[in-house]
Amino acid sequence: MQKIPVGVQLYSVREDCARDLPATLQAIAKMGYAGVEFAGYYHYDAASLRRLLDDSGLQCCGAHIGVDQLQGAAFEPTVAFHQTLGNRYLIVPSISQEMRSSEAAWRDTAAVFSQVAEKLAPYGMLTGYHNHNVEFSPLNGETGLDIFCQHTHPAVILQFDLGNAMHAGADPLAYLRRYPSRLGTIHLKEHSASNPQALLGEGDVPWQQVFDLCEGSGSTQWYIVEQESYPVSPLESIARCRQALAKMGR
Repeated sequence: MQKIPVGVQLYSVREDCARDLPATLQAIAKMGYAGVEFAGYYHYDAASLRRLLDDSGLQCCGAHIGVDQLQGAAFEPTVAFHQTLGNRYLIVPSISQEMRSSEAAWRDTAAVFSQVAEKLAPYGMLTGYHNHNVEFSPLNGETGLDIFCQHTHPAVILQFDLGNAMHAGADPLAYLRRYPSRLGTIHLKEHSASNPQALLGEGDVPWQQVFDLCEGSGSTQWYIVEQESYPVSPLESIARCRQALAKMGR
C-alpha cells in the first residue's frame, strides 16, 4: 500500500506566512512535511510562489479558494495560476448561507460543483468542498453534506475535516466509509471533548481507523494537517503534529 504524503494547511501558520513566507516554508519543510495547501498567497504571484516551493522542496497539495474563482471570467486565470503552482486540488472551504439553506439549495450547489469539475477535467485538476460543522445539520432526514455528495459529479472531492465533523457531533468514520472514492485530500484535525487546544494525537479522533479507511480507499492522495488552536506557537504546534504522525507511522 502506497504511503500517503503529509502536507499542512498554511492557514495554520497564517501570521508566520504574512511575516515571512519564504522562511516559514523552509521551516515547514524541515519539520518533515512534503507539501503545503494555500489559503491566500501573501501578495506573491504564481511564479514567485512556485520558486519558493521549489527552493524548499515542497509541493503544492491544494488551495482553498472561493467558488466564484472557479466560475465565469475568473475560471481561466485561476486554472493558469494553479498550473504554475503544480496544484491539482482547488478546494472551496465555505459557501454562502443561501447555498446551503435548504435541500434544494444544496442540490443547486452540487450542480455548480459538478459543472466546475467537468470544466477542470481537461486540465487534470479537481475541485472539492471542505466541511465545517453546519453541513451536518439535518434536512428532511439527511445532512447537507450527504445531499451534496449524492448529487455531485463523482470527481468532486469531499475534503473531509475530521475535527470539524466531530465538533458537530458527526461520526467521521461513517462518512469515510460512505464516500470512499471521494477522499482525495483529508484534513487531519484533532478534536477533544476536554481540551480545546489538543494537538494531533492528544484527543478523541480514532486515528488508526481513519488511516485504515483512507489508505484502504485507494482515493486519498494527501493527508493535510490543519491546526487552529495553539498550546504553543503555531509553528511549534504544527511541528508537534508532524512528530505525532511520524510516531503513528505516517
